[in-house]
Amino acid sequence: MSEPKEEFNKHNYSADSIQALEGMEHVRMRPSMYIGDVGVRGLHHLVYEVVDNSIDEALAGHCNNITVIINEDNSITTEDDGRGIPVDIHKKEGVSALEVVMTKIGAGGKFDKDSYKVSGGLHGVGVSCVNALSEHLTATVYRDGKIYEQEYERGKAMYPVKQIGDTEKRGTTVTFKPDPTIFTQTVEYSYDTLASRMRELSFLNKGITIHLIDKREKKEDGTYEGETFHSNEGLKEFIKFLDGNREPLMKDVIAFEGEKNGVPVEVAMIYNTSYAENLHSYVNNINTHEGGTHLAGFRRGLTMTLKKYADESGMLKNLKFEIAGDDFREGLTAIISVKVQEPQFEGQTKTKLGNREVSASVSQAVSEMLTDYLEEHPDDARIIVQKVMLAAQARHAAQKAREMVQRKTVMSIGGLPGKLSDCSEQDPAKCEVFLVEGDSAGGTAKQGRDRAFQAILPLRGKILNVEKAMTHKVFENEEIKNIFTALGVTIGTEDDSKALNLSKLRYHKVVIMCDADIDGSHIATLILTFFFRYMKELIEGGHIYIATPPLYLVKKGNKKAYAWSDKERDSIAEDFGGSVNIQRYKGLGEMNAEQLWDTTMNPEFRTMRLVQIDNGIEADRIFSMLMGDEVPPRRDFIEKNAIYANIDA
Repeated sequence: MSEPKEEFNKHNYSADSIQALEGMEHVRMRPSMYIGDVGVRGLHHLVYEVVDNSIDEALAGHCNNITVIINEDNSITTEDDGRGIPVDIHKKEGVSALEVVMTKIGAGGKFDKDSYKVSGGLHGVGVSCVNALSEHLTATVYRDGKIYEQEYERGKAMYPVKQIGDTEKRGTTVTFKPDPTIFTQTVEYSYDTLASRMRELSFLNKGITIHLIDKREKKEDGTYEGETFHSNEGLKEFIKFLDGNREPLMKDVIAFEGEKNGVPVEVAMIYNTSYAENLHSYVNNINTHEGGTHLAGFRRGLTMTLKKYADESGMLKNLKFEIAGDDFREGLTAIISVKVQEPQFEGQTKTKLGNREVSASVSQAVSEMLTDYLEEHPDDARIIVQKVMLAAQARHAAQKAREMVQRKTVMSIGGLPGKLSDCSEQDPAKCEVFLVEGDSAGGTAKQGRDRAFQAILPLRGKILNVEKAMTHKVFENEEIKNIFTALGVTIGTEDDSKALNLSKLRYHKVVIMCDADIDGSHIATLILTFFFRYMKELIEGGHIYIATPPLYLVKKGNKKAYAWSDKERDSIAEDFGGSVNIQRYKGLGEMNAEQLWDTTMNPEFRTMRLVQIDNGIEADRIFSMLMGDEVPPRRDFIEKNAIYANIDA
């Protein structure tokens, strides 16, 4: 993070800096409009909104430390050492500026250009929304040698702001407890989810220290679970963390930062031996999942600069075909972070940057900085061009393999895979297909299914690990070709050779159904890796599910019940009383068709897990770890998360 300009440090941050944009009436009535949903994602979004305020203080040069605490009752406390929210009377509203910030949606100093040059919270909904969706919130301000406090119930102040003591410290502390009448699914916070975001913020804002503490359970030594996140190198360290499970092609990360046309641009990138393109973009700390003008500018700057260098180097003279834009990004991991004073967001989830002027700024910045880097590091430059040439050759081979998939897919019903047992329903929205591990389980599933709307595609053994395979090998793989053909989707257009065409998707539910053991989990992860790398749009569209077959059948006389965990098994056995017969299902094939239907396939009784990508960065890192070449991190992860068996790998 570049040093903030002096005028922003000197500016008088007071009640006059606070602007209230509109009232709070709709927040509790329609919470999803403001935080996306009222499930797990929305619950965690509340924390991010409060932390955003502290990050804004840090961006303006007034805050160095932020602490996030998960309390015993799943309430959240955030603390910072910023200037403290102003508490003097707001002229227009007639109450304390603190109360305005906490009870008026959109209120805050970030809308005053003199107070904050840029702000992550501009994209968010503000701490007032957090207040409205909390059953209780306490705000404590340490400012000008005094301590001020105000409490709220469901967004309404319980009393005027009051002074409760003297202090030498400064900053703001907010403690809130999400309202269970709004968050009916859960009010339990995930430590890992919060840790992932806090780590991300520390990389994006180098120099800031963020502490995360979980007070819900004490460790044996009397301390709490916790981590401290701090980055001196910012995006450079972020790339090292993200690409830690891949083999790099160069010794160090290419990193640069600067300002172009008033837009601060920071980029870090590295090439690795994989075949995946991993580009992650941010605007004011917001992960722009759908990309936008800054990402387009990066791609253009990268392609133009590398193409010019490759042409002038003479290395392309023996290449028989033209290099395409995709070739420059194969095996590339890059993070692009820009700061924009007035970002305009587009797209379905409002995570696509629309500011046209940003594209040229990023393109120029990348072109200038990368040109300098290539001239100063000729060995790295040569390695990159060689990687690009190999990618071009592989792309031509992949195109031929892809055309075979296309031809097979667009054929009539006779062109569907021979092993596919299709359903009779023609409306894709009502149809579901089960990807089943092995012919034996596939046979049972065919007998147990409802033929009207359920199709079965048995997969032979473990499908190809796409994380370690060249693209054309992926499209040549028989099982993967069968998945493409059965689903009816095509990949590749003239405009974008990696775009997925979902217009002819034949099933709106794609269910991965594997054995409930380590081997089954591995197969499910292989399939998920394929979807994540080659059909991410299916995941993002909410089409991919994982079936959850039971682990046990508990019987006593005429009574029987299924259990999905050891705890549930023991509870059922205790309810039945006396000696019970317990059958452990080692695989789907051990169930008969009726049992499989009753427990795993019947929409009335089954439990299926929807596959979602809450954090693209973390998903990318985990898939590269689980399916890549590095064994130690994979073993550590499996040992930490395994449920079914001891790991001896």
